[in-house]
Amino acid sequence: MTKQTPKKTTSRTRKSSTPAAKKKKTPPSKGWGKKLLSLGFKLGLVGIAALAILGIYLDGKIRDRFDGQIWQLPAVVYGRILHLAPGDSVDITTLKRELDLLNYNKVRSPTRAGEYSASKTRVEIIRRPFEFEDGPESAQHVMLTFDAQGVTSIKQLDSGKQRGYLRIEPKLLGMMESNTDEQRIFMPRERFPEFLVDALLTTEDRDFYHHDGVSPLAIARAMVVNLKAGRTVQGGSTLTQQLAKNLFLTRDRTLWRKVQEAYIAIILDYRYSKDRILEAYLNEVYLGQARGQAVHGFPLGARLYFGRPIEELRIDQLAMLVGTVKGPSYYNPWRHPERAQERRDLILRMMMENGVLTANQYAQAAARKLDVQKSPSLNSRQPAYFEQLTREIRERVGSDFNPESGLRVFSTLDPLSQSLIEKTVVNKVKALKKVAGEELEAAVVIADRQSGEIRAMVGGSRPGYAGFNRALNGSRQIGSLSKPAVYLAALSQPDKYNLATPLDDKPLVLKGDQGSEWRPRNYDRKYRGQVPLLQALAHSYNIPTVNLGLALGLDKVVSTFNDLGVNPDQITRVPSLLLGAFTLTPMEVTQMFQTLGSGGRKAELTALRAVVTLEGQVLYRNWPKSSQTLPEQASWLTMYAMKHVVKEGTARYLNTSLAWASLAGKTGTTDKNRDSWYVGIDGREVVTVWLGRDDNKPTKLTGSSGALRVYTDYITARQPKKLILNWPSEVASVPYQVQEGQYVTNCFSKQKLPMWDPKEYWRKRCDKPDPVGWFNSLFD
Repeated sequence: MTKQTPKKTTSRTRKSSTPAAKKKKTPPSKGWGKKLLSLGFKLGLVGIAALAILGIYLDGKIRDRFDGQIWQLPAVVYGRILHLAPGDSVDITTLKRELDLLNYNKVRSPTRAGEYSASKTRVEIIRRPFEFEDGPESAQHVMLTFDAQGVTSIKQLDSGKQRGYLRIEPKLLGMMESNTDEQRIFMPRERFPEFLVDALLTTEDRDFYHHDGVSPLAIARAMVVNLKAGRTVQGGSTLTQQLAKNLFLTRDRTLWRKVQEAYIAIILDYRYSKDRILEAYLNEVYLGQARGQAVHGFPLGARLYFGRPIEELRIDQLAMLVGTVKGPSYYNPWRHPERAQERRDLILRMMMENGVLTANQYAQAAARKLDVQKSPSLNSRQPAYFEQLTREIRERVGSDFNPESGLRVFSTLDPLSQSLIEKTVVNKVKALKKVAGEELEAAVVIADRQSGEIRAMVGGSRPGYAGFNRALNGSRQIGSLSKPAVYLAALSQPDKYNLATPLDDKPLVLKGDQGSEWRPRNYDRKYRGQVPLLQALAHSYNIPTVNLGLALGLDKVVSTFNDLGVNPDQITRVPSLLLGAFTLTPMEVTQMFQTLGSGGRKAELTALRAVVTLEGQVLYRNWPKSSQTLPEQASWLTMYAMKHVVKEGTARYLNTSLAWASLAGKTGTTDKNRDSWYVGIDGREVVTVWLGRDDNKPTKLTGSSGALRVYTDYITARQPKKLILNWPSEVASVPYQVQEGQYVTNCFSKQKLPMWDPKEYWRKRCDKPDPVGWFNSLFD
């Protein structure tokens, strides 16, 4: 038997196969390209998710703003509305001055809203459309006819019918203070002039109606232009992108902001119509500064640069506005008129090249001057008046008033009265400072004589500057302004007192409880024995006034002050109150004389007529009302005596040029000439003027030499309305004889006597010769 030897190959095969059985097979490795592709895909998914999340966030943010109130719109304040009706005593001069203040264009023949023509007796006007407190009214083309008494007819020219009345839209005064530093007036897209829209799209975004919020073509065009110029001269942002930036983003120049800007623009374009986006842009675009606040939107920009509604601007003015969009500071027409005009003309030329303008229209428009206002203004602010307005809104509207919700506030301010009193105060106080010193200050309140509506207010010698409002807060001694109340209290007792009642005018000493003495004196240091009541008030004699007040009793006088509208708690019951030794503000003084000047009918002073929401809801409306708080005949007699203050008394300076107006008034001077007062009353207004120093030092001015001069300049410029007092039935007229300074009426009855031949009546009734040089009628 042969021995077999094992094969080595078998053994080697087992050894080599054992580790192979235990080891896993490794897959082939991937290349770098596949890895990058995978990573990019994953990052893309993350990016898409991030963009989706960002889009959802931005979409919500956009919808929250666009579907609600896009801006915080400041409350817009308007002046009083001028009502005209046949029979009204408004004269043609007043209407023309009103239209000029409202920036109406005077033309040969009106063809568009905001234009008027005038002759000696007629005014043709196309009144602007306006949304009044009770609803909107379209433009009205009318002819108003006047005679010496006022309005005789109002004719609607398009229909030929006679109208019962016409309202002239109020002047825009400004905006209420708010928490936002932006100002704008919202206007819907359909009211913007089409030329403005065409010019804007031509210069800023000619593909607006064709792109989806972002225009690659505009970006490429801008890159080519900028490369050729070697600098950035043109941007590629669409109007939608500009709107996105202005509403939602900062002005940081970063890539991330540009990405967000484009994304928001795309969402805006997807969500909203082109006209809705354009409307937002037209109301949002920044156009300059006014009094430290940014002016946004073309409607307010039109008033900033031209002082008129945007619908009334010419094509050259609209082109200048569009040119300002590129850079309100760089193209500022007041600082850089050449730049502004060059930019305007460029836009006009582009409009001609696009066929919007003819060559002739272009030439006429480019030949015009810039024609902007003298300075950037949104109408001068009246800080004193606005303070009173704010007080009343808080009191009467309360929490319903949101100064950032686009409310419209209708005030009672008369723009003509306000502008004239501001100019008068500035000029006259400057002249009076030569006598009174540089610290001389002023305050004025003007109110309607019948309704009590406040027509104007000045709180200091610099009317346009905010600060201490002396009209509302400057409580000063009123001096002789107290005297009409004393005489009114007496004349309210007709069985005891009349205008001829003699009053003692002799040295007087009053002793107090502690042994003190008060020795009142007349201003001229003279004594006349006895003077008639009429003369005592007309010449503002102190001694007769004190004697009369003491005879009436201080309680009776204080009660009369209360009936006039003065809080009796402000008056200390001592004899010196009869000469005004207590303090009132000019506002309180005006209330007192409004009651007296309207026949004893007190109408609470107010600056607020109505508050209306953006949607037209009336939050508050004031209907003028008054109540009879004093006897009509006593008020009439006191006013008659105050006419004699102007005719022959302490205010006779006024009568030298305005005797025809039959004005009434009262001067007031306090101890050591610290305060100079005058209250003037014509057929239209009650005007209270105060002059003095905040440190209460003497001014060297009396009521006649100070405040009266301010009033004279104002009422001369304003042109007074004749003061006609309707004769009360209880008042009788009797002839009188002047004997030793007294009005002697003993031989006459109390009935109203015929005035057809008073001298003949004197002879027959009193059996006396014709008293030539002695006879007169107590009433003119």
